[in-house]
Amino acid sequence: MSMQHISLLIVDDHPVVLEGMKALLSDNASVTVKACCHDGDSALGFLTEVSVDVVLLDINLPDMSGIDLCKQIKQLYPRTHIIGISNYNERSMITKMLQNGANGYVLKNAGAEEIIDAIRSVVNKKVYFSPEVQQSLFEAALHDPMNLPKLTRREQEVLRCIAEGKTTAEIGEMLFISPHTVETHRRNLMQKFEVSNAAALIRVATQYQLI
Repeated sequence: MSMQHISLLIVDDHPVVLEGMKALLSDNASVTVKACCHDGDSALGFLTEVSVDVVLLDINLPDMSGIDLCKQIKQLYPRTHIIGISNYNERSMITKMLQNGANGYVLKNAGAEEIIDAIRSVVNKKVYFSPEVQQSLFEAALHDPMNLPKLTRREQEVLRCIAEGKTTAEIGEMLFISPHTVETHRRNLMQKFEVSNAAALIRVATQYQLI
């Protein structure tokens, strides 16, 4: 996608934050802020009329949780990329956003350059975390290794192949196993990571720095 055509919706209940975000992004020709919404209902209403490439979504909204809104947006508009934006740098919050379809997570102290990097990353189908978020997730995994799913060597191989976008048949050929066995490993991986689809599996595995 051309960087000249990225449309953005900002959802945050603080007018100062909204204006600050708009100001940060106003000088960048690669992003166009289509609208700013103060709550979940207005965001959903806007999206029924106008499609955007990326939603910058606050975690705390006055009428609903940003985590729940993230899930609704992804269900209704699966091609829309969502970046959670928050003052909270907690693993549980980040994980919930990822499980509900978020493609990235940045902190509200991020500068314009970082926000643009996040937008570019998710549009290019990559997961983006603020450096502080990456560090927090890494430290949480180190201090509580029980949070890390225990994977067999074969599951690790299948996970890497899934992350590379390979089909079940391609994975079977590469690893010399049957498609049925590949699907069994895929189901086991999703159970271990507590996700329901391959996209969420990749996001959470990336969070754990396993791929």
